[in-house]
Amino acid sequence: MILASNIHKYYDDLHVLKGVNLHIKKGEIVSIVGASGAGKTTLLQILGTLDTFDKGELTIDNVDLSGLNSKELAKFRNDSLGFIFQFHQLMPEFTALENVCIPGFIKKTPKEQVEKRALELLSFLGLEHRASHKPNELSGGEQQRVAVARSLINNPGIILADEPSGNLDTESAENLHNLFFKLRDEFGQTFVIVTHNEELAAMADRKLTMVDGLIEL
Repeated sequence: MILASNIHKYYDDLHVLKGVNLHIKKGEIVSIVGASGAGKTTLLQILGTLDTFDKGELTIDNVDLSGLNSKELAKFRNDSLGFIFQFHQLMPEFTALENVCIPGFIKKTPKEQVEKRALELLSFLGLEHRASHKPNELSGGEQQRVAVARSLINNPGIILADEPSGNLDTESAENLHNLFFKLRDEFGQTFVIVTHNEELAAMADRKLTMVDGLIEL
C-alpha cells in the first residue's frame, strides 16, 4: 500500500529526513512517534503529497508519485488520501454536511450522490442530528468527527492523521482512537497516525519511532 525507500528531505541546509524506509500494508494502523523535530510531520506531509522529497522513491497504492506533476498529484491526493489534523480545519461558514461534502465536490461527484454519502458518514459517526450545524455550534469532539467524515467522503484507501487527538479532552480523544479501529474494520482503510499520545500509539498494529530523521530499527 505504501512503500517509501531512502527518502531524504532538506530545508536549505537542514537535513530533516535522512533516508527513511517504510512499508505499510493495506488495512494496517501504524503510529509514528518521536520527539519534536524528529521528522514525523515532514514524513507524513510527504506521504500525503503535501510536500516533496529531494531523494528516494515513493509508491502509494501502486502509483509511483515521483512521476506525477502537480495537477496529477492534487487529483491523486483528493481521490486516494484522507487527512485528519490536530485542528479540524473546518470551514466556519459552512455546515457540518457542507464541510464533509467539499472533497466530493472537488472530485466532481454529483451533488446528490455526495450529500447522500456525507449523511451516511455523519450517521455512522453519530452526528446526523448535527448535519445542519456550523462548526462554532459543535463541541471539539464533534468538530473532529466531522473532519473524520470529510476525510472519508471519497472512500480513500489511506487516512493520514497528524496529532488527531491533540486538541481534544481525554474522553473525546479516547472515543476518536476507538473510532479509527472501527473505521478500519468497517471500511478497510489504512491509517498512518503521527501522535504524542502514547495510548493511541500503543493501540496501533505497529508503532514506529523516529529519531533524528530516521525510523529507528
